[in-house]
Amino acid sequence: MITRREKAVNYAVLCLFAALSVFPLLGVAVSSLSNDTSGSASFAWPRHLNWANFTEAWSRGHFSHYLLTSAVVAVSTVAISGVLGILAGYAFAAFDFPGRSVLFYVMLIGLMVPEEAFVIPLYFDLRDYGLTDTYAALILPQVAQSLGFAVFWLRNAFRTIPRSVVEAARIDGASDWRVLWRIIVPTSRPALVTLAMLVFMWTWNAFLLPLVMVQSESLRTAPLGLAFFQGAHTTQFSLLAAAAIIVALPVVVLYLFMQRHFIAGMLTGAVKE
Repeated sequence: MITRREKAVNYAVLCLFAALSVFPLLGVAVSSLSNDTSGSASFAWPRHLNWANFTEAWSRGHFSHYLLTSAVVAVSTVAISGVLGILAGYAFAAFDFPGRSVLFYVMLIGLMVPEEAFVIPLYFDLRDYGLTDTYAALILPQVAQSLGFAVFWLRNAFRTIPRSVVEAARIDGASDWRVLWRIIVPTSRPALVTLAMLVFMWTWNAFLLPLVMVQSESLRTAPLGLAFFQGAHTTQFSLLAAAAIIVALPVVVLYLFMQRHFIAGMLTGAVKE
């Protein structure tokens, strides 16, 4: 049993780490609302909150186009990775076929290879097929990177579903396809939500692949647009902080709305039948 002293120590440690995590974010928020007159970054609370920094950063940085591009790429990647991950995860969890274990571990190799190792050969391959500087060049590599984790995550989630439920459905005459979409997928909703949030976050924050694969300004993602905005406004720290908040805000809002499902998905598999 945990004593009161141990609880106090746990809360103290958690509060300390929470403060260390929140302090830099609070500094960025304060800087985004300050008047850009000092010529240097400042964490002092401004006398007047300058909300116009967000409007100016939005209009100067063309973030409406960049956010739209990031949204299209992230949503498409989540949808494609989710569908393929469901099908492959179900195959690895429910079926026994030759080479299943070997193929599964081969897919996991994708989790260990950093994108810096293959981005240049990938660029030339996509260029030969005429896919560079298109949405395909932004979406397909992200799907390939996310699929290994999606299969690993969903395979483990599907294996936690009681076999008695699946066997009862089969006795009632349900096909494999019906078992998957009517029983397994609805039961695994927390794991699917967690997967969608993680893939969305990884895709939204991707920088190297968009930097290499596209040249058109209309196809720049939000992080890439922020980098170009930073190069043009190097000393305007308030505008840079406002732009950084604009780029990060969609992921933060998504997590705030979905945090309960996210935590539930992270705990999937902690309790077994």
